This record gives sequence, C-alpha cells and structure tokens, in this order.
Amino acid sequence: MINERRPEDMQRITNAELADRYIAEQIQKLQEQIGDKKVLLALSGGVDSSVVAALLIKAVGRQLVCVHVNHGLLRKGEPEQVIEVFQNRMNANLIYVDASDRFLDRLSGVSDPEEKRKIIGGEFIQVFAEEAHKLDGIEFLAQGTIWPDILESEAGIKAHHNAGGLPEDLQFELVEPVRILFKDEVRVVGERLGLPPEMVYRQPFPGPGLGVRCPGAITRDRLEAVRESDAILREEFKKNGLEGKVWQYFTVVPDFKSTGVKDGKRTFDWCCIIRAINTTDVMEVTVEHLPDQLIDHLVSRIVTEVPGINRVLFDYTPKPPATVEFE
Repeated sequence: MINERRPEDMQRITNAELADRYIAEQIQKLQEQIGDKKVLLALSGGVDSSVVAALLIKAVGRQLVCVHVNHGLLRKGEPEQVIEVFQNRMNANLIYVDASDRFLDRLSGVSDPEEKRKIIGGEFIQVFAEEAHKLDGIEFLAQGTIWPDILESEAGIKAHHNAGGLPEDLQFELVEPVRILFKDEVRVVGERLGLPPEMVYRQPFPGPGLGVRCPGAITRDRLEAVRESDAILREEFKKNGLEGKVWQYFTVVPDFKSTGVKDGKRTFDWCCIIRAINTTDVMEVTVEHLPDQLIDHLVSRIVTEVPGINRVLFDYTPKPPATVEFE
C-alpha cells in the first residue's frame, strides 16, 4: 500500500456498491499490512482522517490509537467538537495533546509558505513519535492522504504535510487507505462506513490548519483575527442556509495593513479576505457568489467584532489560476 498509485482505469466511486467494494478491499489490505500490531492515527476530525479512522476501526479495532493534536491552528471550538464526536459518541481510543505553544513557538518569525508547512508536518511527526514511545507495539502511522495531495506535491504546486513534509528517517510504516481517492469519493465511502453526517459533510480543513490562512510570519494576534472572523463566517453561513451547500468557505488575514477610520480616528489594521468555493475533485474550483446583503452583513460584523480588522475583501478567483488556500 506504500506509494500506491491510482490506476488510470479506476472507476469513480459514486455509489454505495462501489464504495462497499472499496471498503472490503481496503479492510483486507489493512489487516494484511498491520497484522497484530498497533497503528497511530492523526485524527483531526476532518473528512479524510475520520474515514481512515472508521476503516481502521473496522479492520483492526482497538489496535488503532487516535491522537488529536491541538497545534493552536484549529478553528474556534474545534478541539471540543472532536472530543465530543469521537470520544463521546464513537467511543474511539482517543488521546488529546495540547501542543499549541510548541507549534506557535516553532513557527515564530517563519514567513515562507513551504517552510511553514514543513515545520508543521515535522512537528506533527515528532508529537506522534513522542506519543508512540508511551505505547507498546506502535509500528504504523496512518494518514488521511488523498489523491489531490499527491498530485499537487509531485507537481511542485505546494507541499502537503502528509505528502511533502515527511522526514526521510520516519520510524513508522505508513498506512494510507484513502490515498488514491478524490475528496468526493472519500465522502461516499464515509457515508457507507456509518460516520455521522457532521463528519462526512464537514467542510474540508487543511492539515496545517489556520497556519495557511495567516500568510506570512504567524503572530498570535493575527491568528486570533483569522479564528474569530472564520467563526463569524461559519455562523452566518449556517443562519443563511448555506452550510452543506457551499463546499468550502473561510477567511484569510494577510500580513499587511491599510489605513481606516473608526470612531472618527485613524486606524492602521489588517484586512480580512473571504473565500467561498465549490468543487467535486479539488483539481478545479469555482467561486460561490454570495448575496450582496449577506456580504454587507459579514463586513459589518467582522470589522465591528474582530480586533485588528478594518477592511473586508472577497476573493473571486477560481482554480486555476488560484489554489484553494493562499499558501
């Protein structure tokens, strides 16, 4: 399964029959690969890692150890949600690690996007290694790598922490059961595995988290501006019936400031960029055009409620030429 390639003639998984066939094949492969050993999974709570977790639970049961790392780059309320869904509802063998200070300290002063991604990926591996040393029999590292991650990393478009940021001396054998799938296929498989809808249809979230939505050298105050503006955007999308209808929506706070006015006084603060997009395979992306009234409301809330923001912009760029994330 290591470095497995997607067959050129592979039929797109679009229905229950194809998903069930894929699940059966992967369970057999996982059992053959893992045997009676233990496997460590980076469980972010996103679609990809959740599907991997469900597959592994069916294949090897309690041999799976899920680790949820709070790297300080998660969305507002996300660590609590992951614990509620996986530990309380799904009874997963879950270890929670709060490593936010560790990650943010390592990222301090680093502005290059690829270096940031590799630092985050490297720290993830180190955290997992430390957790593995506390356990007996851990020989495998499971990842939610999907096919677009591989293609973008190989093409040099951008490194993914699970594809382009792994150290050569990795001490674990990789387990990547959804490696050859596109995002829409992962969702179909997730449905058949019985995952809750809020996991299967949760909007995608990058491995480096808000780190790629805080372009330039990450500072804690600008990171909080990203986190708070993102929470407002998600809240308003839910209120306006757009949750689940728009594939992905988020905010970005770049590392430059502009002049503004608040309470009759000059401000010099960041701008907040809103991105709302739709896709089926992540290789091509279209922009969701929001109602003017909603945009006006979002602008009003963000500049009023989020410290350090005095301007809101909307990104109308499809992919190509832009990628989904800014970094």
